[in-house]
Amino acid sequence: MSLKIKVCGMKYLANIKALAELEPDFMGFIFYPPSQRFIGVEFERNDVANLPPEIQRTAVFVNAHLHEVIEFANLYGMKTIQLHGQESPEFCGELRAKGFKVIKAFGVDENFNFEILNAFVEHVDFFLFDTKTSAHGGSGLIFDWRILQKYNLDKPFLLSGGLSPDNLAEVLKIEHKNFYGVDLNSKFEIEPALKDIEKLEKAFELIRA
Repeated sequence: MSLKIKVCGMKYLANIKALAELEPDFMGFIFYPPSQRFIGVEFERNDVANLPPEIQRTAVFVNAHLHEVIEFANLYGMKTIQLHGQESPEFCGELRAKGFKVIKAFGVDENFNFEILNAFVEHVDFFLFDTKTSAHGGSGLIFDWRILQKYNLDKPFLLSGGLSPDNLAEVLKIEHKNFYGVDLNSKFEIEPALKDIEKLEKAFELIRA
């Protein structure tokens, strides 16, 4: 089975439509105002409402209040939520109890303690491993993927952090039974939030070959 593909940080309608034609498994929209890829207040519900139902529309939040997450996700009809801050296992569990799929992101470096994930296992659907930085994702930096061998929980994960046309072939060599998908963002952009569809098309072909 080929890896699932998530493209994150979408914002512009024509770009969203062009990406939808490539049929990503997940399409991410960032509801975090400090982000360069924040969807902004002009964003229309219709921009995502008409996406094919098989694309999992994913709302990305960082340390938001529970009621905000639920309110915005429902407003835009997004059933998958990605949490990229210091959200607790209980926070994740409350969202799941309301019928959302939950992706919990963690910034990883050589000192990352995978044991902290134990408390989350029952409360999330997926983990996402990103490169640890002071920002919340979108850094374009990679971490040493060999550390993933220390991950031994039975919960699928997505890999993020600096995935690019130059290193995708290496990513596809990663062997881990719970490696579920890749999260493509900053290295596939013309500018923040505007994706290079041609680069993504080649990436999709490589991943799905």
